Amino acid sequence: MAAPSIPSLHGKTALVTGASSGIGLVTARELARRGARVVLVARNPDKAEQARAAIQSAIPEAQLEVRLTDLSLLANVHQLAADLQRDHSQLDILVNNAGIMPGPLTITEEGHELSWATNHLAVFALTNLLLPLLSEAKAGRIVTVASEAHWLGEIEPLQEARNNPEKYSWLTAYADSKLANILFTNELAHRLELTNVTANCLHPGLVDTGLVHPGSSWGMKALWWPAKPFMISPEQGARTSLYLATSPDVARVSGTYFKNQRPGRCSSRSQSRTEAARLWRISEEETGVS
Repeated sequence: MAAPSIPSLHGKTALVTGASSGIGLVTARELARRGARVVLVARNPDKAEQARAAIQSAIPEAQLEVRLTDLSLLANVHQLAADLQRDHSQLDILVNNAGIMPGPLTITEEGHELSWATNHLAVFALTNLLLPLLSEAKAGRIVTVASEAHWLGEIEPLQEARNNPEKYSWLTAYADSKLANILFTNELAHRLELTNVTANCLHPGLVDTGLVHPGSSWGMKALWWPAKPFMISPEQGARTSLYLATSPDVARVSGTYFKNQRPGRCSSRSQSRTEAARLWRISEEETGVS
């Protein structure tokens, strides 16, 4: 599926979270195909090994590195970043792909709602902690997988409200985290304006992945299964991630939301500088990363 116009990535290092399946696996595979050394971040050891073996089988010369961690816990994110800073001198591409569709309200042992912790706080913390490595690259790129679900999102300033079982909805929790992805990207791009690092985000499309599974809630299944015939493959879903990670067309583009490899329409709330600054303050407080 590689586009002829995409240049070689030999000598570059890329990191993909959620790389053991779906669009994360395809993204990691295609970055390796283009010559990048790829760090695959995954939670499940068996799935991670299966992904590594599949990529190595398809691309025998692939340079792969597996890092096992549960990104829903910020302590793990800090440790992952420290390990990467110890072992690497630079990072050219960071693809924040890992994400979950929440089911019943789940609070992590650190006190955060699970999808907020995984889909946003981990992205905020890992990206900021890896900025020194990205800054060492000639042209660092940060790519974050958001979603059209952000149109339904809003940023709740109080952790207690997010964790309130009487107000909790898996759909709004997911939408909130995806709105946070776009607001974070916009504010990050503003802060990186005079640097060699760009930050963009994207909607991958309605992709047939493992976000919803047999153990998911009836509400998720009721929305998901009827839509399956209209879903695109992970190969199609990964195209915009790969475009933002590699294409010379977007080498100087930053702070933009993409769909189908083009700038896409997004909510007015997602473009609010005030909301973005407020989210940044909340995220600093909740992650301990500034």
